Amino acid sequence: MWAPETAELIESLFRKVVRMNSPSLVRFAVLSAAAAILTIGLKTVAYLITGSVGLLSDAMESLVNLVGAVMAMSMLTIAARPPDDEHNYGHGKAEYFSSGVEGTLILIAALGIGVAAYERLMSPKPPEQVGMGLGVSVVASLINLAVARILLRVGRQQKSITLEANALHLMTDVWTSAGVILAVGAVSLTGWNILDPLIALLVAANIVWSGIRLVRSSVLGLMDTALSTEEQDSVRHVLEAYRQEGVQFAKLHTRQAGTHRFVSVNILVPRVWTVGSGHKMLERIEEDICKALPQATVFTHLEPLSDETLEQLESRSRGAQ
Repeated sequence: MWAPETAELIESLFRKVVRMNSPSLVRFAVLSAAAAILTIGLKTVAYLITGSVGLLSDAMESLVNLVGAVMAMSMLTIAARPPDDEHNYGHGKAEYFSSGVEGTLILIAALGIGVAAYERLMSPKPPEQVGMGLGVSVVASLINLAVARILLRVGRQQKSITLEANALHLMTDVWTSAGVILAVGAVSLTGWNILDPLIALLVAANIVWSGIRLVRSSVLGLMDTALSTEEQDSVRHVLEAYRQEGVQFAKLHTRQAGTHRFVSVNILVPRVWTVGSGHKMLERIEEDICKALPQATVFTHLEPLSDETLEQLESRSRGAQ
């Protein structure tokens, strides 16, 4: 029971530290980098104490965490810049470079872990001073768990793929560490030294899957993937509410760039409306969509309802009566 309580205590301490820094999302990347440096040191000590290749693989993954956190800091700084003459839609897509690079680094780390595990598999060696080494590794895992929970919550709230990717990677690291700790403990108890390199190979396989997911998310973001079904439904719900005022909509398109979302839609109004009346309606619609989707940029285009569309609407109205 003490482990979850300790993780919560560490998390609360990190929250206080984060609130003292910059108000932007970069502060969370700084937190991730600081935690990575701390856990690298702890896990390296655990490896040097025990000589376990499983613990070495755990330390190598934390090194990737550090590089990913530094990359996240730079990309989040760029993504936070406002639109300019060269980037009219902002710099939000910079976040996808971060997740893509981190995914690639994870794959490289997995290769290194696999090589080290294979060498130990060919010449098994019992770990030493297991109790002390595992104790140090547990502390490092609790730090990662606390930071991952903070990043995951903020990443989902702010729709930041960089923070969410970093958090998921840290959670992968936590589960990896748990498996390594159990395996090294089992080696110590049973004397089956081959378990150490085998668990390292499983760690490498798990890291490969995590890296592939991150690279895929980055590619989808750079290809202007549409918003989620839930978010699109929120936009449609707003638009549907205006049908009773004689307004129709068409050509709804959405995309996401980091924490920013973009919505484009054509608004069709009766021909008898003045331009001023139509634009007042557009302002109301844009405001309601932004309430439903915070941090969204909405583009609306005003068009007159065609005679054919008007006939269809009148026909539906008569049918309803």
